Amino acid sequence: MRAALCRAFGEDAQLEVDEVADPRAGPGSVVVEVHAAGVNFADTLMVQGQYQERPDPPFAPGIEAAGVVREVGEGVTRVTPGDRVIALVGHGAYAERLVAEEADLFRMPDEMDFVTGAGFLVAYGTAHGALRWRADLRPGESLVVHGAAGGVGLTTVEVGKAIGATVIATAGGPDKLQVAMQHGADHGIDYKTEDVRQRIRDLTGGRGADVHFDPVGGAVFDASLRSVAWGGRLLVIGFASGKVPQIPANHLLVKNVSALGFYWGSYRKHAPDLLAEQFDELARWYVEGRLKPHVSHVLDLSDANDAHRLLRDRTSTGKVVLTMGRAA
Repeated sequence: MRAALCRAFGEDAQLEVDEVADPRAGPGSVVVEVHAAGVNFADTLMVQGQYQERPDPPFAPGIEAAGVVREVGEGVTRVTPGDRVIALVGHGAYAERLVAEEADLFRMPDEMDFVTGAGFLVAYGTAHGALRWRADLRPGESLVVHGAAGGVGLTTVEVGKAIGATVIATAGGPDKLQVAMQHGADHGIDYKTEDVRQRIRDLTGGRGADVHFDPVGGAVFDASLRSVAWGGRLLVIGFASGKVPQIPANHLLVKNVSALGFYWGSYRKHAPDLLAEQFDELARWYVEGRLKPHVSHVLDLSDANDAHRLLRDRTSTGKVVLTMGRAA
């Protein structure tokens, strides 16, 4: 089978598509024939050796995929060959077949195609978990979403609206803001040309926003820290800007602000049952039409390096997905 392999870590690490042996299912695991794999910022960090998980090269990156169950190992009861599933893995999704644990498989709704499924769960799961579990976002509250046209940012706009919040989207440029507005944002801020801190305060009547969702870090986090409401919550999701912010504790103290880290992938290990419940709600919202996943680029597995470049350069909107040449 084909796989896109990282043979050595590095800032400019290049993936090479090569033939590798087909995987086999062991006890409690399943072989999935991959139709499409989601591309995440985490994958670009993993091949640089800068991610929380650091597999030994050579390895195929990719933490989410959509496909069809082809083989089940001993003791597997939740899925059978032929089932259409979304798979979460530590790595390995950039391949024509992968092995996943039974607990890491989620049945796709009949209404969902493989390209949509491949880019669905990590982004929407991160958005939903951060807003529901960590920030306890409530209807009527105000929500700032930084990087709102990106894969996880755009889903957070939609989930925030589904919960009932007023959503303020920030992004770099009018085209990206337009995408965020089309997916439900109430207000848009162009952080390339506008004062983010002042605009947030203006849009909230000087009060500041209740919840700030930040996968970017750097200057936009600093703006959020200075425009958060009393009792507000700052969600630290990632650092796409490359700059990890430092938080002066006195700012948290004065306004009773909570700074909350959120790494959705850790729930695979610590709370898998919670992920299953979460997927049920997200799948229901999708079928009801409340979520409208946006995939800006669909590329072949052989173009995996181009897919990573789109994320690193922040030129994509929504999700980027790799396909394996099968019907999507």
